[in-house]
Amino acid sequence: MSFVPRPCVCTTIRRASRILARAFDACLEPVGLNITQLAVLRAIQRHPGEPLTRVAEDLRMDRTSLYRAVTPMQRDGWLKIAAGADARSRSAKFTTKGRRILEAADPAWISVQTEIVARFGRDQWAALVAELERLGACALATESSTTGTAWRRRGRR
Repeated sequence: MSFVPRPCVCTTIRRASRILARAFDACLEPVGLNITQLAVLRAIQRHPGEPLTRVAEDLRMDRTSLYRAVTPMQRDGWLKIAAGADARSRSAKFTTKGRRILEAADPAWISVQTEIVARFGRDQWAALVAELERLGACALATESSTTGTAWRRRGRR
């Protein structure tokens, strides 16, 4: 067997992701949401009136996971889900309460984001973002070469 680089790429990234999620979740807790919900809300904000499939693509989530994340936000009155252009398509619109939640999250998010980047270093952060994009592209290429188009057929990108 040939040399296998260690540590595991996925485990290392997920470990860092869990640590970061805890830091952001803690700061967002007083507002009543978590970092995943904030990411979904911001993606919906970036794609007003567009199908939720487009939001899922933006977040690199499968549609089922996105709908699971959106359901409690709809239940809590942050979003309204509307029928889309076809029978399978849905879009989300902010309610007044949802816009207030999103606005209330900004100061806490900005504080933690700014502190983490300051501790890490602005230049290092910019370089890491570029490298993470490159790493993601490598993973997509690997996935395409090993699984063909199965990922895309399931609506994931």
